[in-house]
Amino acid sequence: MTEQKKDDSKVEHAKGNEARSTNPYSQAFRDFIGTGWAPRPDFVDPNNRVKDFLPARHLRLGKLFEGERLVIPAGTYKQRSNDTDYRFRAHSAFAHLTGLGGELEPDAVLVLEPIANPTEDGPTHEAVLYFQPRASRSSQQFYADPRYGEFWVGPRPSLAEMEARTGLTCAPIDGLSDALAKNAGTVQLRVVAEADANVTNLVNEVRQNAGLAFGKDAADLDSEFERELSQLRLCKDEWEVEELQHAVDVTYAGFDEIIRNLPRAVDHHRGERVIEGAFGAVAREEGNGLGYDTIAASGNHANTLHWIDNDGPVKAGDLVLVDAGCEVDSLYTADITRTLPVDGKFTEAQAELYNAVLEACEASLEAANRPGAKFRDLHAAAIEVLVKHLDAWGILPCSAEESLSPQGQQHRRWMPHGTSHHLGLDVHDCAQAKRELYVDAELEPGMCFTIEPALYFREDDLFAPERFRGMGVRIEDDCVVRPDGKVERLSEDIPRTVKDVEAWIERIQNS
Repeated sequence: MTEQKKDDSKVEHAKGNEARSTNPYSQAFRDFIGTGWAPRPDFVDPNNRVKDFLPARHLRLGKLFEGERLVIPAGTYKQRSNDTDYRFRAHSAFAHLTGLGGELEPDAVLVLEPIANPTEDGPTHEAVLYFQPRASRSSQQFYADPRYGEFWVGPRPSLAEMEARTGLTCAPIDGLSDALAKNAGTVQLRVVAEADANVTNLVNEVRQNAGLAFGKDAADLDSEFERELSQLRLCKDEWEVEELQHAVDVTYAGFDEIIRNLPRAVDHHRGERVIEGAFGAVAREEGNGLGYDTIAASGNHANTLHWIDNDGPVKAGDLVLVDAGCEVDSLYTADITRTLPVDGKFTEAQAELYNAVLEACEASLEAANRPGAKFRDLHAAAIEVLVKHLDAWGILPCSAEESLSPQGQQHRRWMPHGTSHHLGLDVHDCAQAKRELYVDAELEPGMCFTIEPALYFREDDLFAPERFRGMGVRIEDDCVVRPDGKVERLSEDIPRTVKDVEAWIERIQNS
């Protein structure tokens, strides 16, 4: 088969597009389209530093599954409507083990191929990245394929360029099926089943033909694999922490832009959207985009935990709770919440409520820095402070001690969620990790997490102090455990005290 015919056989037209599209198929056009192009520019190795950290990640995973073939798909496009797809975002396990971020390589698959008789200190697997390399300019794919065609989605890397970028062995995606079937009867396969249904079906076909457990009978094997992939990210390496710091810095710039636009938000009938848009522009211009849908909740909307409609007004005199994070090109995301006075100054009641939550933030960080601290201690320390204030305000239906007991928990009416979660490639990173390695684990160097206590007083809550009704305050920071065991805020520079927040607003709006 000629190169042109081989490439042409892969052309996939967008679903539902045939009725209104006409692709040029004449031989005269095909002869013409492949000529008259300047040589491609020389590839410049981006010197992507993450590739230096990939072997250690592969080794940590490989030690858990020696002798097994491990399949980690990037995932594929998801249809939004008709022939329109959502922007591609790789599965987090794939991004972690390849270092590929942005919107690179839909349909790619990383295979960790077991090495026979590995040495004690050597690698256990060879990492091979299967993907669709660049097609020739004389191919139909070049001009007619909306999935991979250069006319449609831009130039793709060659095999050699991808190897230089990632430091991985690379191969055409056409070879994936044969690679998975090699020695299949003697080599167990595991796959991230949720990432790409087509790849999972291929793995199960190979399993079935080889007499291995497949489908539902292999679900436990794959679930264990996915859990280990999640746990692999519990402790970040140096490069990952740097990417999180970058994400926090861009997020800080996004909050600056929010503050700059607060006066315009007050004058707009959907001022919350003004806030959302101001942050989103910075996230997209300076990073890959949003790490999650921005919460821009003014007034009583702050008491809806995941308020993402953002279709309400921003009124003078209100507080606006903004929970937002930028995802940078590496796909690491920040997660920051600040509660801002729309007028630039806190009222006495607003400051009272805000300071109660701020005290809980500081108590949680202090608990994290105690020797032998466990992840669950962060929540316990914050809640103890919040319950103290609820008790002083006289709104608990019981004693503070009873509310803090497992049999009580009445305080959760005003603080229903946890205080912390791990952070990284996912805003709620490592969510599949075992409890003993997450909530019940001691803090270890490289762990990155949030601290985000809050108090929510709905405007229709007759048990809430009247001066607080319709207010919600959350303060959220991103933290890291340094190599010496000290826990620090990556977001330390983003103002959080009443005085500093007021000065921040004044500085930005007067600049």
